[in-house]
Amino acid sequence: KDKFFKGMQPYAYGFDNDILEGVLAGILSHKKLTIATAESCTGGLIGKRLTDVAGSSNYYLGSITAYSNNLKMDLLGVPKNTIEKYGAVSEEVALKMAEGIRKNTHADIGISTTGIAGPNGGSESKPLGLVYIGVVTPEISKVKKYIFPFKRDAHREITTTAALNITRLVLED
Repeated sequence: KDKFFKGMQPYAYGFDNDILEGVLAGILSHKKLTIATAESCTGGLIGKRLTDVAGSSNYYLGSITAYSNNLKMDLLGVPKNTIEKYGAVSEEVALKMAEGIRKNTHADIGISTTGIAGPNGGSESKPLGLVYIGVVTPEISKVKKYIFPFKRDAHREITTTAALNITRLVLED
């Protein structure tokens, strides 16, 4: 079983009825870490999945769903010139969102998402499905770029799963 599990890394996270948010909850609880989320394109879905796990109040501090640029600036501290220079859907904004939620909530870990879930809003340089996921801890600042070219609901679900998994991987290292 362990040999199979190691061979499936980084994609495997558990066995049988384990769910990703449950495995992440176990890591957070074991390490006594707190987490908060800054969500745009996922609209609060990461927070929802984290709070689906009983006992999540021990590690989950909360979320800001900052859909508008004004909220990204006012509540998360994303500089206006960063949004103007790179756009709301960018590596730079995802990083500032994750840093901002971590700082403002005093969480150990900040997660962020910003992307284009569609069905409109894409361009040649920023296509539909583009998403940036940020994870910031005291030791690591990481942003991953993906293009999930799926319908809106699937895009949000996949992005949420990717954000939870990236966080799991960062904490397991």
